[in-house]
Amino acid sequence: MRTANDVLAALGLPPGSRLDKRVPKKLLAEQGAFAAGDKRKVQDGVEELLWVAALKPSNIAVSEYRDGTREYLEIAVISVRLKPEASKARLMELVHRAIPYPVVLIAEQGSGIDLSLAHKRASAGEHGKVILDGEAVSVFLNETASAEKDLLGSLSVADQPSGNLFGLYQGWLDKLTAFRVAQVTGRFVATGDAAGRLEQFKEYEAIQEKLKELRAAASKERQINNRVEINLEVQRLEARLKNLAETLKR
Repeated sequence: MRTANDVLAALGLPPGSRLDKRVPKKLLAEQGAFAAGDKRKVQDGVEELLWVAALKPSNIAVSEYRDGTREYLEIAVISVRLKPEASKARLMELVHRAIPYPVVLIAEQGSGIDLSLAHKRASAGEHGKVILDGEAVSVFLNETASAEKDLLGSLSVADQPSGNLFGLYQGWLDKLTAFRVAQVTGRFVATGDAAGRLEQFKEYEAIQEKLKELRAAASKERQINNRVEINLEVQRLEARLKNLAETLKR
């Protein structure tokens, strides 16, 4: 069974970056300015939250990053242990939202680990507020996927781009994308157009879900003409799925 310590060991965090400070659940909820329902989720679902490390120019020799919409002054490494009945996806999103730095989030629940990252940017509507820049990219690790060792072997801080903190963080995101793509192709390839591959992978997942819906509809359809139309759409999507799989292998 994967544990948070497996991922932390793979990250190769410099000793000078370690904090290992427990964050009270109340402080997390207050920092995030959550609605009442989300505060209850934090209170009822989080067993323990640790601020494991703060990666800064002073302890990893990688410069900060600033542009018109974001400031990456440090990267927070956060470990959270969730109760079995907790809403994992929502709580992971809340942790990302509550912390004003880009977060490497390690969430432990049950028999596996979720590793999640999400870019941050300044809010256009609220001065001084930092928000998520797009969706988080997350992967689930439980020692069953063939590419897990490849992913863990690619995560060391020392092996990421070192030009600035944004590039370093993007390096980790690219590795997560490569792992997700490897679930389709069987090959872990951490180079190339990671953003383009992620969009293709999202399309692949969306088509898989659509095919499930269509096949279920076809099994219930009594009108022959309608069933034929559904089957034709299934064939079209299956062909697209095959093309995407071949593209992702390159």
